[in-house]
Amino acid sequence: MLSKEKITEVKKLERKDWFQLTVLGILFYTFTQGTQFIGLSLLPAVTVSLILNFTPIIVAVMGIFLLSERPSILQWIGAGLFIVGILAYFYPVDLSESKILGIVVMIIGVFSNAFSSILGRGINRSHKFHPLTVTVVSMGIGSIIMLIIGITTQGLPPLGLTNILFLLWLSVVNTALAFTLWNLSLRTLTAMESSIINGTMLIQIAFLAWIFIGEPVTLREGIGMFIAAAGAVVVQIKRRN
Repeated sequence: MLSKEKITEVKKLERKDWFQLTVLGILFYTFTQGTQFIGLSLLPAVTVSLILNFTPIIVAVMGIFLLSERPSILQWIGAGLFIVGILAYFYPVDLSESKILGIVVMIIGVFSNAFSSILGRGINRSHKFHPLTVTVVSMGIGSIIMLIIGITTQGLPPLGLTNILFLLWLSVVNTALAFTLWNLSLRTLTAMESSIINGTMLIQIAFLAWIFIGEPVTLREGIGMFIAAAGAVVVQIKRRN
């Protein structure tokens, strides 16, 4: 909940803080989520998911220059294993010329996602604000902009009770709670480490789809998930000083 203490924290935000949280909101919610929606209308979900999973590598490189966070050799190996596993899971993928617009949109989304991971890490590792404050302000700004764009371009769709319940679940659990936990993780994990963990959603979704809707996991997909999971674990292993 946004307690009195958190409301006071919001009131104490300085101009620089508002600027950072506004940029985070635009990058992480308006651009990243928006390009995913557009990408899914132009590309198969498999292709969209594959492109998104290259985010950790971009985050790792950007983190070196913008956050002075240098992954260890072991973490680079883990990141490489993660990408190999992802490629094995999704192979083969249609990247034909007819998909070029969707691919361009998703590349923009990947870089927006990477920049937001870097900025989010920079904001949260300072411990200046509570993760809930960061989420409420940035998500509020970014989602309002995306809502205005959606209503302007497509209008308000008819909403039944089922759709309203789905929207409530998506907004409260999949968005508000999930992004608060993401901001919390960025207090202690590097941008790369958090991004790799975020990428393991692929494995979670595959298992949940198998359990709840009976979608089978092939041997190749299973091997790909195992390699990706191993890579994600290796990235979390820190060097001892």
